[in-house]
Amino acid sequence: MATLRALRKLCRFSHHQACSFHLSSSRQEAVIISGRKLARQIRNEARDDVEEWVSAGNRRPHLSVVLVGDNPASHSYVLNKTRAAAEVGISSETILKPSSICEEELLDLIEKLNSDHRVDGLLVQLPLPDHIDERRVCNAVCPGKDVDGFHVVNVGRMCLDQSTMLPATPWGVWEIIKRTGIQTLGKNVLVAGRSKNVGMPIAMLLHTDGRHERPGGDATVTISHRYTPKEQLRQHTQIADIIVAAAGIPNLITADMIKEGAAVIDVGINRILDPLTGKNRLVGDVDFEDYYSWEEVMLGADLRANPEACHHQAPGDPVQALRRDMNLPLVRESV
Repeated sequence: MATLRALRKLCRFSHHQACSFHLSSSRQEAVIISGRKLARQIRNEARDDVEEWVSAGNRRPHLSVVLVGDNPASHSYVLNKTRAAAEVGISSETILKPSSICEEELLDLIEKLNSDHRVDGLLVQLPLPDHIDERRVCNAVCPGKDVDGFHVVNVGRMCLDQSTMLPATPWGVWEIIKRTGIQTLGKNVLVAGRSKNVGMPIAMLLHTDGRHERPGGDATVTISHRYTPKEQLRQHTQIADIIVAAAGIPNLITADMIKEGAAVIDVGINRILDPLTGKNRLVGDVDFEDYYSWEEVMLGADLRANPEACHHQAPGDPVQALRRDMNLPLVRESV
């Protein structure tokens, strides 16, 4: 379990992608940051960490995923996570349970996985059926195996600026900012979205003291949400040096709301009907079509299907790669 504690500083690329861009001095000229390139770089680092760990005579890290019900999106997310794990040399299994499973049976399964020394990382894919208390389930996962960072202990440590396992999407945003050289010290940041797993942790990471155990961005952060009046939102975006869109509202942020030179990171996921094809497509919260065609944006920033960019950990702690890249094929079925 010593390797497990090392999971604290990482996260993963997994189920959706964050589109990010910088606005240059010319409002019509946006520079796309390639999420695909970042993902490839991080996966290579994770693979090296894992192989160094295993070559030193240690057991290969293992991820267990519990998947309840038949939600197509959840199955797709889990498949991506387990595939990524396989790519970096992490073994994994997916335990399938019917949506009719009772809460106590699910909690019993989690306790067994908590006690299994072969399991280094554990996640229960959300959402869960309505009759199951998601908060109770998240808090049942051992904090040291909680690769999602949803346990109340990990959330509390994050709020206290202590080293801990952080939710993956916020770590992804942090990693994009750090790896692309976006400056946060003293900058104005607008986080659109206040969810406990995305918006709130992003704001915490960006505004806290960079000198603490879990370094922060030392930025001045404003949080908006779906009930923030549009004109008030515009006032905040027009002075923001960095905008993180995570509200789950299509086209919430448009080009005329962004000041020149600002950096924009979009981690929103929205399914809308394409009027040209009559089919659904995924879009973020930022209207990138003001600058580029949809195809150009998707080629340039490949994080809307993977917004869980990760924090690179020093070699010797490969279980970190679990959070950097959790993704692999279904291995075990249990009903």
